[in-house]
Amino acid sequence: MKSEPILTREQVRRADSIAINDLKIPGVVLMENAGRGAAGHIRREMDARGARRAVVFCGGGNNGGDGFVVVRHLLNAGVEVLAYLAGDPERLSGDCAANYQIATAMGADIRRIDGPGAAARATAELRPGDAVIDALLGTGFSGNVRAPLDVVIDGINAADKTLVVAIDVPSGLDCNSGEPANAATRADLTVTFLANKIGFTRPGAGPYVGRVVVQEIGAPPALVERLLAE
Repeated sequence: MKSEPILTREQVRRADSIAINDLKIPGVVLMENAGRGAAGHIRREMDARGARRAVVFCGGGNNGGDGFVVVRHLLNAGVEVLAYLAGDPERLSGDCAANYQIATAMGADIRRIDGPGAAARATAELRPGDAVIDALLGTGFSGNVRAPLDVVIDGINAADKTLVVAIDVPSGLDCNSGEPANAATRADLTVTFLANKIGFTRPGAGPYVGRVVVQEIGAPPALVERLLAE
């Protein structure tokens, strides 16, 4: 039986470069495919667990952009959604900014977290029946989680909720080493993109990643084969 492909952070970056530059797949298309697929997994998990509302925490980078795509597709499916942006909307750029603007234009309830106090208040309002979606930090993260994201993550972990889903990687978990930073999301489900990540297989990563599902993003399987052969 063929083994499941596992990628490093560096291979993920290389995959994005090949997909965008060589295969001519726009980044916003990859983001759309990723977020739409993740939303499907989230809906199924919410139904299975009886979750009634999705609360999506988005960062200011591409992981946050994935989160705004998730927001849109959950709203289109009739799910009650509340979203938070941990950052300044005026400083968003590229594909993340595009998807934030789309979600805003369609009337999504997106509130800003502009400091530790706002982060603490946002997570204090989580309630039983909520599905929390972590789209704060992605595979590029390493080092320490800075404020106010550390407060958000700690608040998510401490809150009374039904479900936590991480988008691509639990925020604060190094996708290469599998080691948690000063704050790291403990997910029930991680929807990761293109292929599994090497850090997810490391001892100790299990309580953070939970169950892992791989979501394709519209790139051909040969892309992963090329990466593994390099």
